[in-house]
Amino acid sequence: MKNVIITGANGNLGTAVTTTFLDRGYKVIAVVAKEEEIKHLQPHANLEVHAVDLVNEAASKKFIEDAIKANGTIDVALLLVGGYAGGNIFDTSIGDVHAQIALNFDTAYHVAQPIFSHMMNNGKGRIVFIGSRPALQAAAGKSSVAYGLSKSLLFKLAEYMNAEAKGKNVVTTVIAPSTLDTEANRKSMPKANPDDWVKPADLAEILEFVVSDRSGTLREPVLKVYNNA
Repeated sequence: MKNVIITGANGNLGTAVTTTFLDRGYKVIAVVAKEEEIKHLQPHANLEVHAVDLVNEAASKKFIEDAIKANGTIDVALLLVGGYAGGNIFDTSIGDVHAQIALNFDTAYHVAQPIFSHMMNNGKGRIVFIGSRPALQAAAGKSSVAYGLSKSLLFKLAEYMNAEAKGKNVVTTVIAPSTLDTEANRKSMPKANPDDWVKPADLAEILEFVVSDRSGTLREPVLKVYNNA
C-alpha cells in the first residue's frame, strides 16, 4: 500500500482525489486547513485527516516529520491547496500578489521541500503541483495577474526539483487544468457550457495515473488538462 499526502483534501478537487485514491487502495494522509473541516471527509479505514496551517512553514514541516515518522515512507504528495483571485495589472496591488503567492505557492513549497528531501533520500517518490493556464498563457492570465504570477512559480520550482532529481526515481509533475466543473463555477458562469470544462473526478484519475507505476517513464512532465474550455 502506497502512502499519499493530499493537501486541500476537502476542496472540490481534493474530495474527488481523496475518494479516487482510497478506491485505488492507497493510504491517504489528508490535510485540511481547520479542525472543523475534518468532519467534511467521510471516514475510511485507510484515511487519516489532519488540520494544518500550510502557510506556516514550521507547522508544515512538523506535520511532514510526524507523517514520515508514523508511516515510514511517503510515496506520493498531491499539493492541491490554492485559490483564485481576479484582477488585471491596473487593479492588482503588490499586496494582492503576496496574498496569492502565500496561498498558491507557499502552501506547496512548505510541503514540497521536506517531502522532496525525504523522497530523494529514499530514491523514489512522486510530487504533483496544480498549475494553471493563466500562468502559461498571457492572454488567459491578463485578467488574473496575481493568480497567474503565483501559479507560475510552481512550474519553475518543478523544473528545479526535476533537475536536482535527475537520474533518480523522483519526479515532480505540474498539472494545469482549465475551468473545473464545480457548482460554484456553474453559478458564476451560467452562460458557459460545463461540458467543456474538466470534471474533478476525471482529473483525479489523471493524477492517479501520473503517480502510479504505469507512468514510470514520464520525466519532467507538464500536463495541460483543458478539455474543450
